[in-house]
Amino acid sequence: EHDGVHTFYVGKNARVKYVEKHYGEGDGNGKNVMNPTTIVYLEEGASIQMDMSQIGGIDSTRRDTRIVCGKDADVVSRGRVISRSVAKNDSVQVFRPCVVGNAKCFGHVQCDSIIMDEAKIRSVPEIAANDLDAQLIHEAAIGRIAGDQLLKLETLGLTEEEAEDRIL
Repeated sequence: EHDGVHTFYVGKNARVKYVEKHYGEGDGNGKNVMNPTTIVYLEEGASIQMDMSQIGGIDSTRRDTRIVCGKDADVVSRGRVISRSVAKNDSVQVFRPCVVGNAKCFGHVQCDSIIMDEAKIRSVPEIAANDLDAQLIHEAAIGRIAGDQLLKLETLGLTEEEAEDRIL
């Protein structure tokens, strides 16, 4: 189990790009659990771009990401949460991304999932506005790999399995 806590303090007008990639492996006798907490404090004019990915091997996760703008900061915060996943075999995936607007802000939640085999996916995007000037949007899509995508790659010389792997 990995329950990391990451805290960022981004100074006035600073720009930060943070990349985090996780891959879980083990002997198969237990569950790989990852429950990270990320807290970001942005000063006036600051921005952060976060790319946090779970590549594979994780059985269960709960991500808690919070972005806090300093008091009286003259800043319009923008939050974009994009969740992309592939569910294979008999896996079960549940996504519950939430963006909360407590001040003038723009927020977008997007969940894109590909489902295969006997897998199951639930996507429950949530937006909560606590300020008149909060502008929040959410969307979710679940589907299988499009046949035309496979066909195009197969016409370029890939086998069906290679084409599927490339898309994933």
